Amino acid sequence: MAKFYDAITDQQRDFIATQQMFFVATAPGEGRVNLSPKGMDSFRVLGPNRVAYLDLTGGGNETSAHLRHNGRITVMFCGFEGVPKIVRLFGRGQVVTQDMLDWDDLAALFPKHTGTRQIMVIQVDQSQDACGMSVPHYEFKGERDALVRHWDKQGPAKIQEYWGRNAHSIDGLQAYPLVDPD
Repeated sequence: MAKFYDAITDQQRDFIATQQMFFVATAPGEGRVNLSPKGMDSFRVLGPNRVAYLDLTGGGNETSAHLRHNGRITVMFCGFEGVPKIVRLFGRGQVVTQDMLDWDDLAALFPKHTGTRQIMVIQVDQSQDACGMSVPHYEFKGERDALVRHWDKQGPAKIQEYWGRNAHSIDGLQAYPLVDPD
């Protein structure tokens, strides 16, 4: 049976720290739900009700547009190895871009990657534990470096051009303005 909490528990924080992958879900009031897998050592618990993750340049900018639209976000971690467990974090997110005051302090918490786009900061209003007994076992073999290698080859001008194409969600919502990747 699922259990809900008003904050991230110590046990949840420890579980999150061991996970290699997480999933982010957002949705506008109307339109498509976005569900994205994330990895690459890009998640940090900042406190019992605050987390952040590094957003790298990828296929779109749906999360940014949805957060700008209504702020709603859910993050899910699954125990693919070890104990069967699922942890969900429910909250409101904001996008921190490279021109904002918080950027330097937050960016220092993550590895540097070419193509880093923004940091999503989430105020967690509820966390949930669930059993995860039907989640299959998967063995982590390592991070993929294809995304980072791709943007290393492209360089800042191509990244900026790509960001221009991701200024809106697939439903036409405005994403956050992005800054020069230099």
